[in-house]
Parts: sequence; structure tokens; C-alpha cells
Amino acid sequence: MAKHNEMTLPPLIEQIKFYFDILARSSDAYLYFTDMKSGVTLVSDNWVSDFEMNTGAVISDMDKAWLPKIHPDDMPKYAAMQRALFVDRTTNEHYISYRAMSKSGEYVWLKCHGWLLTNKDDKPYIFAGIMTRLEHLNEADPVTGLLSKAPFAREITDALDEFRRSGVGGAIIMLGIDNFKIVNETYSRTFGDAVLKETAKEISNILPPGVMLYKLDGDEFAILLRGAGETQATKLFKAIQKCMSRQQFIDGKMYFCTMSGGTVLYPQGGRETMTLYKHAEASLDLAKQGGKNQLITFTREQYNRWMRGLAMRDTIKTSVENHCEGFALFYQPQVDARTKKLVGAEALLRWKNPKGHMVAPMEFVPILENTKMIIPLGKWIVMEALKTCKKWRETVPDFVMSVNVSYAQIKDVTFLPFVENAIAEIGVPPTALILELTESTIVSDWTFINQQFDEFRQMGVRIAMDDFGTGYSSLAYLKKLSCNVVKIDREFVKNILSSSFDRELVEYVVKLCHSMGIKVCIEGVEDDDVFIMVRDDCDADYIQGYLFGRPVSTDDFVEQYLTKLSGEPTKD
Repeated sequence: MAKHNEMTLPPLIEQIKFYFDILARSSDAYLYFTDMKSGVTLVSDNWVSDFEMNTGAVISDMDKAWLPKIHPDDMPKYAAMQRALFVDRTTNEHYISYRAMSKSGEYVWLKCHGWLLTNKDDKPYIFAGIMTRLEHLNEADPVTGLLSKAPFAREITDALDEFRRSGVGGAIIMLGIDNFKIVNETYSRTFGDAVLKETAKEISNILPPGVMLYKLDGDEFAILLRGAGETQATKLFKAIQKCMSRQQFIDGKMYFCTMSGGTVLYPQGGRETMTLYKHAEASLDLAKQGGKNQLITFTREQYNRWMRGLAMRDTIKTSVENHCEGFALFYQPQVDARTKKLVGAEALLRWKNPKGHMVAPMEFVPILENTKMIIPLGKWIVMEALKTCKKWRETVPDFVMSVNVSYAQIKDVTFLPFVENAIAEIGVPPTALILELTESTIVSDWTFINQQFDEFRQMGVRIAMDDFGTGYSSLAYLKKLSCNVVKIDREFVKNILSSSFDRELVEYVVKLCHSMGIKVCIEGVEDDDVFIMVRDDCDADYIQGYLFGRPVSTDDFVEQYLTKLSGEPTKD
């Protein structure tokens, strides 16, 4: 029990202290009792301990001891409540939530409910109450210390009420950390919690005064901007992107996470709390499905697309369970940069829904990955691609098939032995297969991915890093990457004729790869001038792009490319 100050206790404090201490020991809440005549306050020992109250449990000047611990942003509402109680006397009940600094040096959320009792002359006599940490009420997130889902919903309701009174609307931004599951799986949930905590701290530090960050489920956060429109919401999101767009370290471990966002304006996007919440959630989901690291603003068209996506999940699940019905592989040719001869193809997944309509990969691929249906479907893709590869090797003996794989597939312990068995069953050499994984997927998990890559390479299967240059750690980690081929993203090619920076960057990457024995494939080549430059100036090994062929069906590939591009070397 904390040692009380050496002071003579006022009669009222002396009278109730024994019972106060007994009550305080039976509760996890913080208790306080103020004798309004003397101004002396008695607080429970857990309050003294948790907030390092150097005054002890008997405090002669509560404002002096406690006000410095209150979060600056919460001081105005705390002062307003105190004024209503003790100056204006418009209420006798004290009910407020605010943040105070604990002994750990971090702010925690508290809910305070107090009562002011008066004597027969209506003079303040006793002020007493109870204070509870909101994480104990499931209203504050125990990891980040931020208010959680229920308080956020209440703020939306309050903001809508304010709109009905004043006509002033605002914006809701829902945020989600991209690929956060990879961080948890790579290190641990404890490390993931540390990332959440650091993310909460960094975002909170750049918010405008009076704007609060909330912690929702999983890796999601939320912000409500009163009086703001789309321009202000977008500006704030870009500031958040900027503070997230760098490598960070916790306990010496590097991690990198981008942020996706969904925003909805009110009242345009809804006039009810749950409607706005659902529309913000839908916009965030679309931002993640559409490539991540971006902000999607709610529109009815976007929302309908999201609803179609939910319906599509069930349809895709049925398709996968029915032996991958409706799915097919299209193939895009890859040629030798020097000879223009066909050396292989990339197998690209296509899906036709039950109504017979082709669905864009950007719509169904994220669903496959998010639901883990990519794991069984991925095995079907490997089998179909290898069967096709075996046939085409009859025309092009060294034909190589490239197959995209997701992080979920690499993590699946059955995938590697499946690939090994599939190669043996179909009867192609392991060197006939290249597995492609996008660089943006593996940035957070190099060590694990390299271990898996090494096992495939020992088997004879080659590895390619796809979309090189779209992440943030490419050059720094290239020397550590266990791969055979680097595919440079089309973004670095489309302006290569007019941008000396793009040209020199591609040249440098190719030279760097070649110095480590890594081949380079340039994607997105669409005209002869670009082809000549990436071949002669940049010294690329392979080319993939519309100049030599678009993705087509198996039969069309045979008719259009297999014979045409496999003949004698062509000359310019």
C-alpha cells in the first residue's frame, strides 16, 4: 500500500479513509474522493502506482498533480467539464473519456464518472467517482492504446447529429496495413503488435489538432474528419502514405508496410452510422483488391462493384470445387532479345463466370489470394501449364514455362512436393519450369522466401522475381535474393525513349543482375524502337510484350507464335 503524505487529514477524509481503502482494494478501477471544503483528494493506491503520483494517495492540490498528465488534445473538453461542474454549476454529474500518461510514458484512455454532492445550502460538499481504463471495457485497444470500434461508431453518430443541426458534413477514412499478415507470419504476433503500436504512434503524430485515430479490427484504423471534403481526406491520406513509405526497424528487425485507405463523405455516402461504416469498409477493401497502397473514395458504382465481388467469392469457390470449371490459361510469348526466337511463355490465369462472361484478373485474383483458394487452384495451374509445356517442347525443345505463384502457395507445405511430383508425373525436366513471385509480395519476408527458393533451385526449378522495381527494397536486397531471372516492370519501359533516367536505371539493373549471374526479362515492350533500345543499349536477355505477342489461348498460341517465333533467327 502506498505511503500517505505526512499531513493532518481533514475530518471528512479521516472519517471515510478506512472504508475507502477497503473498497479500493476490492476493485481494479481507480477511485477518488474530494473534500470540497479543504480541497484534499483521496485516490486509490492503484492510481498512485499506475500513474506515478508522487504526491501519494492523499493529494492536497489535485489539479496541480493531475492536469499535467492529461493529453493536451483532451484538455479543452476536460476543462469544459470542470467548469460546468464547479463554476457554472450546470450539472452535478461528471462523465468524460480522456487520455492520461501512465507510468510507462504512454497515454491510456480513461472513462471517468463522478458526482458532485452539495449540502443543504447547495454548496459543493463532496466530489467522488470512479475511473476505468477503457481497454478493460473493450473500448480501447490494449495494444495501441487507441479507442476502438464502439467509440468510433459513437463519434460517427455524433458527427451525423452535428450535421443535422449545422448542415456541415465531413469524411471518414478507414485505413488498413498492406500485407500485415506476412509480418505476423514472418516474425511473430508479438512483433506484429509492435508494428501496430508504432504505426498508431506515427499516424497520430501527423493528425490535425482535435482529430483522433481509432483502432478497429485486425490491422485497420479509422479517422473522422469533421467539416472536410474529398480534397482534405486525400491530402491527409497522402501524408499517412509518406510516413509509412520507408523501411523501419523494431528490435533490429526490418519491416516495410504500405497503407491502403477507403474514404466516404457524409452525408453524400450515407446518413446512418452503420451505412457509413459499411461504405468506408467497402472502399478500403476495393483499395486493397485494386493493388494496395492507394485511397479509394466511395461512390455508388464502387460500392456495387464491391458487392459483386462478395457474390463472386461464392461463385469462384464453386468453380474451384468443380475441378476448376470456368478457369483457363492464356499464354504470352517470351523471346530471346538477340535472336527474337521463342524461348518460353508466361501462363496467365483467366476466368469465365457461369454466365459466360470473361472476368478481369484484377477482380478475381485478389479474391483467390484473400480466400486461400489460390492454393488448390495454383496446383491445377501448375499441372495444366506443365502439360502444355511438354507438348510445345516437341516444337521448341528448350521451351520454358513461367507460372505465377502467390505468397500463400509458397507458404503451403504441400506445394513444393506437389511441384516435384508434377514434374516427374508429366515428364518434363525441372529446368522447364520458372516460378514467378512479385517483388512487392516478398519485400517483408526475404529470409523465408529465399529458403523456399533455394529448395526449388536445388530441385532444378528456376525462380523469377516479377515486377522488379515496384517495391522499395529492390536494389538493396538484390544481392541477397536467390533467383535466376529478374523481370523489370513495364513502368520503367513505357517512357524509356524519352526518359534518360528510366533508360539508365534499366541499364544499371541489367548490369548488376548480369554481374551476379541473373538473367533479365524486360516486360511491356510494345514497339520496335523500345525493343532495339532495351536490346542494344540495356543488354536485356529476354523480351515479353505486345510487340511479340499478347496473351492468347493454347490453340491460338500454337497457331500464332509457336511455329512463327521458333524458326530461324530473324534480322532487323
